[in-house]
Amino acid sequence: MDPHASGRAARQLETLHAMCYFAPEVDAELAGLGIRKGRGTYFAGRAAPMGRVGAGPVAATFFVFNPALVAKLVPACWEAASPEDAYAARLRGVDAAYRRLLGDDALADPGIAEAADLLRGAVEACDPAGRALYAAHADLDWPEVPHLALWHGLTLLREYRGDGHVAALLAAGLSGIEALVSHTATGTGFTVGAAQLTRAWSPEEWAAASASLAGRGLLDAEAGTLTADGEAMRASVEAATDELAAAPWDVIGESGTQRLKEVGMPLVKGMLAGGVFPEGVFA
Repeated sequence: MDPHASGRAARQLETLHAMCYFAPEVDAELAGLGIRKGRGTYFAGRAAPMGRVGAGPVAATFFVFNPALVAKLVPACWEAASPEDAYAARLRGVDAAYRRLLGDDALADPGIAEAADLLRGAVEACDPAGRALYAAHADLDWPEVPHLALWHGLTLLREYRGDGHVAALLAAGLSGIEALVSHTATGTGFTVGAAQLTRAWSPEEWAAASASLAGRGLLDAEAGTLTADGEAMRASVEAATDELAAAPWDVIGESGTQRLKEVGMPLVKGMLAGGVFPEGVFA
């Protein structure tokens, strides 16, 4: 597989994983355990496969969140619920959200189980070395329900890719907030307002990171856009991320990737039509 093509496929299908961060069903299931709604349930649900970890590992692996925010919510979340119960709640929420957004008839498509089997084969090529979030999720049992197995497989690919992405960002000399500022400056992904609010960076901290990038010739701080050097840096980061994430896609090849897209893209469109992402979050 061409790494750029496999990276594009990963981004096209990512909605089927990322919905869990926005679905009210997931938030409600975790909050029902006593975990603080919003970012508290986000941290607990995503970090649960790592076990009863403290704020340090969560801030390090999630990378772009203000560590001060993480420390307010982790490990307090484990006082409300065990990691095992938090993950089970996350899975229940994903199940409910898939059913609401897509309907039981769509989820009865036998192609979903076929796609999940493709993902099982793909992740066998994923080396967990140096990829903490992926490794933690890879230790979990695969769900038996086909659409949950599909979500789990895509979650494994997402965390595998994400761990590699953090490595590429670090190699480019970017801190977490600088990575976020430079990403929003591309005009894709999170809006500036959503990035600052959800990742808990103050306007002053954002301005300081922007000034740092501008000092390196990567950002036009006044316009909030990348310079030519900044665009080249972000392109290099994305290319490195694609390369580091290529192994599982090489296993299934072009035909397997195409089949995943044939099954997955109608589900993506159904979720988007159902309003899976709030307005104003993504550019």
